[in-house]
Amino acid sequence: MYFTDRGIEELVERRGGEEVSLVWLAERLREFVDLNPEFETPVERLATWLARLDDEDDEV
Repeated sequence: MYFTDRGIEELVERRGGEEVSLVWLAERLREFVDLNPEFETPVERLATWLARLDDEDDEV
């Protein structure tokens, strides 16, 4: 189990029944980076990965 799994599990437990838009998620990610600029690169990588999930060109 990765350390991040605990946070992911808490997210599912607390908010698993909610539906959110990608606009809402993008705003929360921007807000998080504003408060924690040291996480800019990992958040950018996550956002890019999510944005390109369905891109056939990015398959390994």
